[in-house]
Amino acid sequence: MKRGSILLATINAKWIHPSLALRLLKANLGPLENSCDIIEFALRQPMQEKTGPILAARPQILGLSVSIWNHTATLELLGELRKEWGTHTQRPIIVLGGPEVSYLPPDAEIFRYADYCVCGEGEIAFRGLCEEILHEENTGYPAQPNKPIVFLNREFIPVNPAHIQSGYGLYTDEDLHKKLIYAEASRGCPYACAFCLSAHSGKIREFPLEPFFAEMDELIQRGARTIKFLDRTFNFDIGRAQKIMDYFLKKITGQNRPLTIHFEMVPSRFPAELTETITRFPPGTLRLEIGIQTLNPDVSARIGRPSDPERELAAIRLLREKTNAIIHADLIAGLPGEDMISFGKGFDSLVDALNTASARKDNEIQLGILKLLPGAPIARLSDAFGMCYSSAPPYEVLATSAISAPDMNRLKNFARFWELIVNRRLADMCQQPAFDRFLALSDYLFLRFDRNWGIPKDDLLEAIRTWG
Repeated sequence: MKRGSILLATINAKWIHPSLALRLLKANLGPLENSCDIIEFALRQPMQEKTGPILAARPQILGLSVSIWNHTATLELLGELRKEWGTHTQRPIIVLGGPEVSYLPPDAEIFRYADYCVCGEGEIAFRGLCEEILHEENTGYPAQPNKPIVFLNREFIPVNPAHIQSGYGLYTDEDLHKKLIYAEASRGCPYACAFCLSAHSGKIREFPLEPFFAEMDELIQRGARTIKFLDRTFNFDIGRAQKIMDYFLKKITGQNRPLTIHFEMVPSRFPAELTETITRFPPGTLRLEIGIQTLNPDVSARIGRPSDPERELAAIRLLREKTNAIIHADLIAGLPGEDMISFGKGFDSLVDALNTASARKDNEIQLGILKLLPGAPIARLSDAFGMCYSSAPPYEVLATSAISAPDMNRLKNFARFWELIVNRRLADMCQQPAFDRFLALSDYLFLRFDRNWGIPKDDLLEAIRTWG
């Protein structure tokens, strides 16, 4: 890479998760696109494997995408890079972006290492910033540790999807053949759930379908195997959702290569016509992430989330009984005002809806712990409901007025062991009622191993047999 160029980098949660955000930023640089390269790292890579390529590239502008899962790792990376650059040598202009840094307070430690922060959707703002920097006569940038960071678009400015260039062509053949391919047919969310940053995004903004389908054609022709949509409420517009699903259904049934599509849908919007479309997907080709979050109507109302528990559970049963879709149902523990009894009741109801003698073993309950995402509206409920959160990423709730700190720790162990044992098919623990039984097991396992990670499978299985 020649001096005076742009380097975009990020630390992905896993190697199989390439960043669509970086590809969109590069694709929208206009004449500067050819002067931009992308480097991606994985969270568990050694530090030297991260710093080495950046130092060797010697870019003039270094853009880093920061999310909740890589905040700490990015901060460590920046600290190591600063040591390498020293205090008197020329270094890149550092630009941060991404959902994590868009709403952090200005005195956050990570901002000490950067010159600019592009908040919110960055395709337009990042190009403008790069053009301004690269047109300066003095292209060098001496290290200035105490220089205050400059924020761009501190207030959320939505980008019109019709005005941005697609980044799909920047996926490599290795990406297509071996990794998840992220796509988006829309941005924004019509709901305003207090725990979610999409509460700021306003109405849904849609990508024009004709060019979108042409881009998907190219990805599939190049060998894409798994396409995961980032749309927050894919089935909000039923007619549009059906058009997109019909498109992929034709591709799946018309080719010999394997193809799996993953959509995130709301559980209250499954009319007969959409369900009929879903029934036509062959086994193993469709994954649906269904956001239940809570089955307590009072808690749902408190966080601004529409709620109809009976309708939502009926949709889960219908999908389980009538379709081949693999269902990932999401629940969140620690929501304001929800106690252990209420959460356990909701958990058991969901287990009952997902797991019967006819249920496929690949359905999952994905149990998350509430996080106070920077900028999320749920912060306004903290005082009223005794919400106490960790100050470090991922900002998990530590206790509430309804769940004590010890019980919250029990729920965190429960979530981790459920993932290890049930979701990963190590053992079937889904008998109804499941919550109390599995909570007792997770208590036992944590007492026995003193941790909920790094436990060999054989040891886990032996412990389960001993407990049972």
